[in-house]
This record gives sequence, C-alpha cells and structure tokens, in this order.
Amino acid sequence: MDKAYLDKFYKKSLTERMDALVDANILSSDDLLLNEGLLLSDELADNMIENYLITYQLPLGAALNFLIDGKDYVVPMAIEEPSVIAAASAGAKIIAQAGGFKTTISERIMIGQVALKNIPDISLAKINLTNHKKDILKKANAAHPSIVNRGGGAKDLSIRVIEQDEEAATPEFLIVHIHIATMEAMGANIINTMMEGITGYLESLTGGTALMSILSNYATECLATATCQISVDLLKRNDFSGEDIRDRLIEAGQLAYVDPYRAVTHNKGIMNGIDAVVLASGNDWRAISAGVHAYASRSGQYRALSSWKKAENGDLIGELTLPLPVGSVGGSISIHPAAQFSKRLLGYQSAKELEAVIVSVGLAQNFSALKALVTEGIQKGHMGLQARSLAISAGATGKAIEQVSEQLKHAKNMNLATAKELLQEILSLEE
Repeated sequence: MDKAYLDKFYKKSLTERMDALVDANILSSDDLLLNEGLLLSDELADNMIENYLITYQLPLGAALNFLIDGKDYVVPMAIEEPSVIAAASAGAKIIAQAGGFKTTISERIMIGQVALKNIPDISLAKINLTNHKKDILKKANAAHPSIVNRGGGAKDLSIRVIEQDEEAATPEFLIVHIHIATMEAMGANIINTMMEGITGYLESLTGGTALMSILSNYATECLATATCQISVDLLKRNDFSGEDIRDRLIEAGQLAYVDPYRAVTHNKGIMNGIDAVVLASGNDWRAISAGVHAYASRSGQYRALSSWKKAENGDLIGELTLPLPVGSVGGSISIHPAAQFSKRLLGYQSAKELEAVIVSVGLAQNFSALKALVTEGIQKGHMGLQARSLAISAGATGKAIEQVSEQLKHAKNMNLATAKELLQEILSLEE
C-alpha cells in the first residue's frame, strides 16, 4: 500500500478516490469498471430473501489510517449515520502515530446447544452424557463431515443445568453445549446441522425430551481483543492538555462502567464502527450485536465494553474485547457483489484477520467519541455532516450542497426550514 495517494482522501471527488485506491495498490483497475455491477441484481436479491420487492441501499465508504499488528488497512464501512467514518479515521490516525493497534484473537470456537427437559434423574443424565462424550462428538461430526475434513468440527462437550424457577413458572432444563471449530465460516448452518444430528441420541442418554437444538450467538469462546497505547503529546487539543484529556477520557470510561444508562450509549458508539464493518463484509451484524451486548452484561450489570487507564509512563492505554464470530466465507459473503468488493478493499486473508480489523475499528470509534465528549462535545463533529444532509433534504444539488451546508453551520437555526431559505437565496442569485 502506498499511503501517499490517500492524502486528503476526504477532499477528493468520488472518481478521484477510486483512482487513488488503485494508485495505492489497494484495488485493481477492474474495480473501477464495476460500478453498477456491485449492486444486487433482482434475481440474486429475490433468491436471498422471501417476498423481495426492492433493494435498500446504504452508503459504503472507506475508513483510513488503520495500522493493525504492523499492517496498514483501508476499512470498508456501510452505514447511514454521518461522522462515523470520519471519527474512525481520525481516531485511527492518532493511534497509528502511537504505534497502531495490537490484537489478540482466541481460538475460533462456536457453541451449539440442545435444550432438554422432563429428565427423570438429572444426576444420572449428567453421568451418562459424560461417559458417552466421545460418542456424542463422533455423531456430531458425522452429521457434517466436510468441516471435519477441513480441520474443524466438534471438539468438546459441556453441561449446564438451569433449575426450575417457580416464580417465573419455568421448568428445569439440562443444556448440552457442543464446542465446535467452524474454521473460516461463521458456521450457523454447520452447528445447527450437528446439533440436530445428535438430538435423538441425547434424548436416549438422558431420558428427557429435546425442546430445541440450535447454535448460540453468545460466542464466549471466539473473542477478539484490541489494545492501543497513546502518548499524551498526541492527545493535546485546543485549550486541553494531553494529561487533562487522558484523565477525562479515563473518567468517561469509568462512568460507562458503573452507569448502565451511560454504558448503553458508550457501547452504541463502539457498535457504530463494529456493525458498519460487519455489514460491509457480508456478515450477520444482528448476531454480532446480540452477542456483544450480552457480553457487556456478563457481570450481571450492563457495563462498558472498553476500558481506558493510565500507563506507568503516563500514556493512555485502551482495550476492547468482544465476541466476534465472523466468517470469511459462506452466506452473503460469497454471493453479494459489494461484500466481495469489501473483501478486496480490506485485503484480509482469514476470519481471524477480519476479527482483528473489526475490534480495532470499535476501539478507534470509542476513542474518538470519548475524546470529543470530554473536550468540545459531540455535536461539533456531527454538525458539518448534518448540514450536508439538511442541504440535500432541502433539494440542493451539485455545488449548492456545499454552499447551503456551509451557510447552515453559521445560521441561528440549523434546520430544514433554514436550509430551504438558504437554497432559495442561492438559486435566486444564479438566475
């Protein structure tokens, strides 16, 4: 990657941005010819979902400046919210100057569940399941031999008992977890097939009745961690010293740890980046989001996902850990043309590498949001892009968009009515 071509990327026109990505050896010249080919055809869309009518488009942009484990990335993000990509890029630029992100990715293990009820003897059932563990895993692997041939498959078994809750009127459940390596796939279909393949056998071993057999999207054995360490010299901003911003940012993280009302908004900001990359990559952002928010509640209280602290030398240290069971193959990743474009743009080679990028984007997003909140406030960065949205909503096109949005920034009331008035004034001067 030749980053020189990406300088002042946000000031370039659409054509200039695409040319710059080719010149920087991130995309090939063939990508410039795709354009309409990146859109979903009616035929493909109709086969992806039921009762298809039209496609609903989101802008897909590029976040820059990401240095992750010593490698530079241009990150695709699909999102409708203004300032997210700008904030991610700005945060990543500061962190890159500090040495970039360092990541740790756990072994990629997913969990499948069979929930059993009406078991006559829970203790005996647990003994039978433990004694027949090898047979259970063997039957699970027999249900999906292709993943075993690729080095994956069912690796372990664990048992949970959820006791009867009379107040909630729930019965006693025995839950069998199968721990499965899904390799490069997210693995939902693989896991579901395996769990259904062993259901009858588990019923015979326990004497119970299966209520359901399905994967869990709470992927506690598929974790990704990103860290960064930033010198206070890189944190200075306007009237705020680097030390002041560091301390205020740490306190903001502490507030989000103890206050669920703040934690929800804190984590939503992180997910602005996470969801946008997951969506662009063709992965299931709903599954990721559900698992991440469950992980934020693992202590019994909903808390901040990230942590910020002061290093011994005075630097700011940030860390973010998330369950990220994404795939690099399968599902819409392999068939959606925009997901394929995103894969070429990002240039990742494995699901683990994709996890590393996604968790780093989340940490960059969090850093930028907190830095803005504890200094000039969150609205300043939002307003510029909000002004453009209002200008377009008012009917501005071409050069008038920039003219209206620039005047809106200095107007007493930044709203649609003001945008329409400004547009009329600009158009009348041109007549």
